[in-house]
Amino acid sequence: MVRAWILPLSLLALGSLVAALLAVQEAHVAAAALLSAFVLLAGLHSPLAFPRPVGAAEAERRSAVDGRPVVYWRAGCKYCLRLRFRLGRDARRVHWVDIWRDPAGAAVVRMANGGDETVPTVVVAGRAHVNPDPAWVRGQLGSSG
Repeated sequence: MVRAWILPLSLLALGSLVAALLAVQEAHVAAAALLSAFVLLAGLHSPLAFPRPVGAAEAERRSAVDGRPVVYWRAGCKYCLRLRFRLGRDARRVHWVDIWRDPAGAAVVRMANGGDETVPTVVVAGRAHVNPDPAWVRGQLGSSG
């Protein structure tokens, strides 16, 4: 779980350092703008940008009941972030599994990808799809009820 926060915290630290250097040089507006940009980037790359994850076993159980896709993801993955934001409000209807928090989820992803932890891996009806088009995933939500 700690490694999911390394990138966001690093972005905050770097942004704070550069903003402080700009503030010392009395470039207060630039410092505030830069710090705001780094805070935004840190938030986007944190686990907070995603709906609350569940474990792989629970996600598979829920998917078996409602037919909705299971998305295996990790914080800091730009493709996972792209999928999350392109799904918009529909993202809450998907079962999200953070592979950095759930070893069983990471094992599912490795098994589906020949040993690699390639995310996002979306499982629909027992079939894994690596980095699918967000429109396709949204279509799977429409057909699942």
